[in-house]
Amino acid sequence: MTSSSSTPSRSGIFYFSQGWKLIALPGIRRFVFMPLLINILLMGGAFWWLFTRLDRWIPALLSYVPDWLQWLSYLIWPLAVLSILLVFGYLFSTITNWIAAPFNGLLAEQLEARLTGATPPDSGVLGIMKDLPRVMKREWQKLAWYLPRAVLLLILYFIPGIGQTVAPVLWFLFSAWMMAIQYCDYPFDNHKVPFRTMREALRGRKMTNMQFGMMVNLFTMIPIINLFIMPVAICGATSMWVDNFRQAHASWR
Repeated sequence: MTSSSSTPSRSGIFYFSQGWKLIALPGIRRFVFMPLLINILLMGGAFWWLFTRLDRWIPALLSYVPDWLQWLSYLIWPLAVLSILLVFGYLFSTITNWIAAPFNGLLAEQLEARLTGATPPDSGVLGIMKDLPRVMKREWQKLAWYLPRAVLLLILYFIPGIGQTVAPVLWFLFSAWMMAIQYCDYPFDNHKVPFRTMREALRGRKMTNMQFGMMVNLFTMIPIINLFIMPVAICGATSMWVDNFRQAHASWR
């Protein structure tokens, strides 16, 4: 069994790379199927829709650039593209995670048992249905924490100059942290660790979690690869839970 006392400190990049390996483990692949299918259908369709509209939205966003910054258009244009990909990437990811949340929790539960050598819980359709109210309540908690902060950042986009330069950087950092919260929360929630306690635990290893969130963020913006990102992120986050958080927080269950 792995534990925080016996495992050397590892980076968030390491755990993200672990996610790609863990989704292929025998006995785990069948629990990857539903999150993967939901992600392919929703994320694939959403990004196809987004790319058909970029040619209209980019000029609209650049219209907020003041005349004295027009000479920076060659730099602001890619930042505008990045901004749209970041905002809508997280929006699509949130919707997908809402729909797939019960299956995401099941994948985290089964993988944790595999990584720790415990007996896998016998969670079938009835188990998923029983946990559905708790899982949906947790998704609401994440959304309630996210929305006020996201609205404040989105307002920055409409401030000339700042909206096309500083706002994309701040949004990237914020959405990276939110990605860490989103995916690390599944193993925490499986053990019924309160949402606030989970956030405090993640802040205790902020650099590791920011690295992990940044990697998820970046790969969410890459077409084709982003179709696989949800189960990969769940597996990577579960591995991070086992190494760094399980020993201190598993007793909540």
